[in-house]
Amino acid sequence: MNDFLIKEISNADIEAEIIDIGFDKTYANKAVNKFEYKNFKIFNLTPAQANILKQTALSVGADCATNKDVITGKIAQSDCILGGSISQLNKISEKLKFQPFKLKTLGEIIQSQIKEQNTTPKTKIMGILNLTTNSFSDGGKYYEYDDAINHLNTLISDGADIIDIGAESTKPYSNPISPEQQLEKIIPILKYVNENNISTPISIDTRSSTVAKECIKYGVSIINDVSGLDYDPAIADIVAQGGVKIIIQHSKGSPEDMQNSPEYENLMDEIYLKLKDKIDFATSKGILKSNIIVDPGIGFGKTKKHNLEILNRWKELKTLGCPVIIGLSRKSFLNMPDSTNEEKDVCTLALNSNLIMDNIDFIRVHNVKIHRQLLNIVS
Repeated sequence: MNDFLIKEISNADIEAEIIDIGFDKTYANKAVNKFEYKNFKIFNLTPAQANILKQTALSVGADCATNKDVITGKIAQSDCILGGSISQLNKISEKLKFQPFKLKTLGEIIQSQIKEQNTTPKTKIMGILNLTTNSFSDGGKYYEYDDAINHLNTLISDGADIIDIGAESTKPYSNPISPEQQLEKIIPILKYVNENNISTPISIDTRSSTVAKECIKYGVSIINDVSGLDYDPAIADIVAQGGVKIIIQHSKGSPEDMQNSPEYENLMDEIYLKLKDKIDFATSKGILKSNIIVDPGIGFGKTKKHNLEILNRWKELKTLGCPVIIGLSRKSFLNMPDSTNEEKDVCTLALNSNLIMDNIDFIRVHNVKIHRQLLNIVS
């Protein structure tokens, strides 16, 4: 008979758990760092950098995985996986400050990432207002002005933190809509917002620099570019000049072809590195990094398997140093082609509940009301 009783602790308040067993309360908040673990992937280290990092990790009881040829010097660069408790990672960071080969900078970055990831944001809800005839879930429903205004007010009363207005569907196999056609639908809504002193921030879902420029004149807060600055790179200059926020999304291909058998060698690495390049481009144009939000692009050049992996691993994108938004609402990967929007909203809520519990920064949804109810419960 086994005399030991053992239970795994997962997703618990570790500080409360160790106090509960009689641990010293005055030291509990510091001790927590010894029980919380993180793994970081560090790209393109030289053999010298990788060897020093590994030895530093081992010196504090942590570890660092490297390419097997790092020790022989047969390769020019190696990615590394550094893992340990927060306490160990902080010690590694401090030790790296005294090492050559720019490792002091690496230590500072690791410390900043630990600090960034330990902050707890309150999830904000972005409500969707489609002024289109062909959007995948509500195309044509709010195309007319009065219907659009009624839905705008409903989204606000239901508790939306932001309203995302778009007049161009970017669902798979859709065709572009001209800037003039987009503005014809959007500007009357923005005039209504201003005339009625609506304080809820407005986001404009567009790939066009022309649309972005005109909408910024009406005081919008965010430009949501699903192409991630690829479709019309001039949009970066417009956003920089306007001083507004921008959502930079990862997409593989364009709406016309993005779902034609998308493939990745390493999904999360490719998304991460592509978004990093886009952030660098945006900041080179004068956009403040604090004004950038990143979106991994659920359904934009992704299979169902890809989408689910993103939902499981989205926190890896937090190391980019920007808030993360995810929009999965009613999308086709839910595999509910014959279901009503209400039924799709239930599945959307279920998946978004995991994101909310993991402190996602933003969720983009059609049904604001049920998500606000959920947020009220968990908060």
